[in-house]
Amino acid sequence: MEREETTRQQKVGRQIQKDISDIFLKEARHLVQGAMVTVSKVRVSPDLTFAKIYLSVFPFDKGTALLGTLKENAGMIRYELGKRVKNQLRLVPEIAFAIDDSLEYVDRIEKLIKE
Repeated sequence: MEREETTRQQKVGRQIQKDISDIFLKEARHLVQGAMVTVSKVRVSPDLTFAKIYLSVFPFDKGTALLGTLKENAGMIRYELGKRVKNQLRLVPEIAFAIDDSLEYVDRIEKLIKE
């Protein structure tokens, strides 16, 4: 059973989403390897110590490789995030990345409908 997120969790999630997008545009541009990466949503634990960041990647086939690169560089990304949220949060949450495949699913459904 999934609990409803609190207003605080939602606010922190939105802030992390904005900051991670900014990090991908500036400091971590080399990590996205020419793929178009969108931070689709961020889920934050109730104690705000963990954030799961869902990414949409285009082209879809680059998702797995990109995920591996981001996991290897999660420390650097978390450090950059810490510089941005230091005034809002006492602790910088641990971060984990996951692929949000909902766009890929929509694309696959559309192709099936066209056939």
